[in-house]
Amino acid sequence: MSADLDPHGDAHGDVTVDQLALADELAGVGAGGAGAVASTDVAEYALRLGDDSLVLAQQLGMWIARAPELEEDVALGNIALDLIGHARSLLHYAGTATGRSEDDLAYWRDEPEWRNAWLFEQPNGDFAHTIARQFFVAAYLYELYGDLSASTDPTLAAIAAKSVKEVDYHRDHAIQWVLRLAGGTDESRRRMITAVADTWPYVDELFVDDELVERLANDGVAVLPSSLRGAFDAAIDAVLAEAELELPTGRTAFTASGGGRFGRHTEHLGPLLAEMQVLARQHPGASW
Repeated sequence: MSADLDPHGDAHGDVTVDQLALADELAGVGAGGAGAVASTDVAEYALRLGDDSLVLAQQLGMWIARAPELEEDVALGNIALDLIGHARSLLHYAGTATGRSEDDLAYWRDEPEWRNAWLFEQPNGDFAHTIARQFFVAAYLYELYGDLSASTDPTLAAIAAKSVKEVDYHRDHAIQWVLRLAGGTDESRRRMITAVADTWPYVDELFVDDELVERLANDGVAVLPSSLRGAFDAAIDAVLAEAELELPTGRTAFTASGGGRFGRHTEHLGPLLAEMQVLARQHPGASW
């Protein structure tokens, strides 16, 4: 991918992960954030981001031993592990407001208490659908974490600074598969076209502002979702142009209503949570 496709001017020549230890992330390393306790608003914001990552990690984990190539079993599994790391950091921080651990928040909340956007809970579908979802998600998270690394909240800034390095890899991985599927066989191209059309309606929810993020953005804590849309669209358009793909228009274009940030979800989240939470709920307090 050429450097002019990257709005941040990085041609993916240096994708480095694990720059900070988890303990440093949670402490807001280098910014005097040790022992930080999230306010109610910050906890809700961290919960949204953590839920996004954890739900997507659960989805990607389902591809292990099912991906079309052995290498993709490893790649998607590693991306899922990165996302679990992001979720752990964010849910830990969210839990400081109420004294709940990241495990409490992951395994002991019911569907209406989850705050992930609808895009993250959309089913894997075929491999092209998973790649389309990953492409849009990674492009969004790259812009989000890039800006959030300048947050006035030291813990959020530290988590974002680590996460953006990992998401850069996720984004590049998805881009290469979009190009590969779109430029492959007639069947792979058909599936990629269908996947983009089916997934795109769930993107708009990622960029909706509300009172919570407006309050936090005014204090420099959060990133206003709408402020990310321009860079996101530019990155998406550049890749789709290279792949000779188009976003849906006319009668094939619609926007999903969303509502995940307020606990309103699609029919897909409940079964996903049931599978993810079943062991913890059947054996509460178990350890190994």
